[in-house]
Amino acid sequence: MQCPGQDSRFWDGEAIFESHCPKCGGVVEFFKDDSRRRCRQCGHELLNPRLDFGCASYCPFAEQCLGSLSPEMLAQKQDLLLERAAIAMKGRLGADFAKIGQASRAARYAEQLAKTEEANKAVVVLAALLAELDGEVRAGERREPVAAQALLAELKANPGLAAEVGELLQHLGAPPGPEASVNQRVLHDAWLLAGIAHLAKTLDGGTEAVALTQGLVTVNGRLEGKKILAQ
Repeated sequence: MQCPGQDSRFWDGEAIFESHCPKCGGVVEFFKDDSRRRCRQCGHELLNPRLDFGCASYCPFAEQCLGSLSPEMLAQKQDLLLERAAIAMKGRLGADFAKIGQASRAARYAEQLAKTEEANKAVVVLAALLAELDGEVRAGERREPVAAQALLAELKANPGLAAEVGELLQHLGAPPGPEASVNQRVLHDAWLLAGIAHLAKTLDGGTEAVALTQGLVTVNGRLEGKKILAQ
């Protein structure tokens, strides 16, 4: 059975549309399930500006359903999952704005460090977003991320991705050792940077914020810690 979202029998009048080539201004016709089209006038290849495969943004079987996904589609798929995870996290934590703030800041730093340290963005950002769901993160405390894993299952995240996130969360309370993966190191620093950024803005938290920078383990994490303290 074909997925209804990709079955043309279920399409409406907006399933076929026109876009203009950014190179020559020529008109390019798209079907909603086209990932890209080539301009007939100049040959430039355009990405579908309305690309939206709905369930493919989180479905673990998207590649079997739709075929090989382009790098752009894979990036979109991950970004949509991260957006849904952020919304779900806020719903779970309700009015606990301190935890929501910490998780949101940590996710931003995780995304930033993932680029410079070449970590897996989806894994570290998801872990940062969901770390508070299983209670407060305490130094030296190993926890089973039961609530985080349940939420990822609810979001239909890829099982392999969910397993990596779970393993990261188990180690978050402990300083990364020499054998720690780059994902562990990035998550650790992102979590510390989120705390440093919060403390640095309080009247009596400056000393504690400086102390926390001593625990940063990545080069770019330490640079970011200095920037925060200098503001």
